[in-house]
Amino acid sequence: MGRLLYGSQEREIQIDDRSLAHAQLVIIGKLRRSESFTFSWAAAEDTGRATVWIHPSIPLQFQYDGKASVPINQEWLKELTAIASRGDLRLTSEPPGSSN
Repeated sequence: MGRLLYGSQEREIQIDDRSLAHAQLVIIGKLRRSESFTFSWAAAEDTGRATVWIHPSIPLQFQYDGKASVPINQEWLKELTAIASRGDLRLTSEPPGSSN
């Protein structure tokens, strides 16, 4: 289980390593273009959902439990990028597709 540490207080958002790797690529791509957006995820079991505002000026770290990098599913990456382009990145279930 990886973690996204967000903000000066390092709010910890737990995300499995595979999903985190895909989210990281989308988030970094948007931040490189100085685009701000929200990132939403399912909170702890049955407690609803949470959202943070992602902005280039807010500290952000990606930490992985596994040492090896995960293969990237290009179809999922395209899907997540399209979702994020609408302003609110949300992790979806991984579709079958190619992994690099």
